[in-house]
Amino acid sequence: MLNPLFLSKTSSGTGSSGLVMILWIVILFVFMYFLMIRPQQKETKKKNALMNSLAVGDTILTTSGFYGVVIDIDDDTIIVEFGSNKNCRIPMQKAAIAAVEKPEDAAKEETTEKKSK
Repeated sequence: MLNPLFLSKTSSGTGSSGLVMILWIVILFVFMYFLMIRPQQKETKKKNALMNSLAVGDTILTTSGFYGVVIDIDDDTIIVEFGSNKNCRIPMQKAAIAAVEKPEDAAKEETTEKKSK
C-alpha cells in the first residue's frame, strides 16, 4: 500500500528540483567547454599549422630538448640533422616537434639586435 503522505511530499518538489539539476549540469558543461575543450582545440590547430608550415632548412626543437635542422620531409616523418656533425641524421615523427624556427625569423632577429646595439 502506498502512503498518501509519501506521494504528496515527492510530487510537490520534483518539477522545480529537476529543472535546477538540469540547469546546473548545463552550466557545468559550459564551464568544461571553455576551460578544457576549447583551449585544447586551439592548441591542436596551432600545432597543425606549425606542421604544415614546416620546410627543409628549418631549425626545430624536439620534445626531448634537442635542436636540429630539417633535411627531408615525408608524410608523417622527417629527417633531422643534429649538431655540426653532418653524419648525425635521425628520422623522427613530426609529432615529436615542439617548436619551429624559420631561417627568415632568425635573420630578422639578428638584424634587430644589431640595430639596437
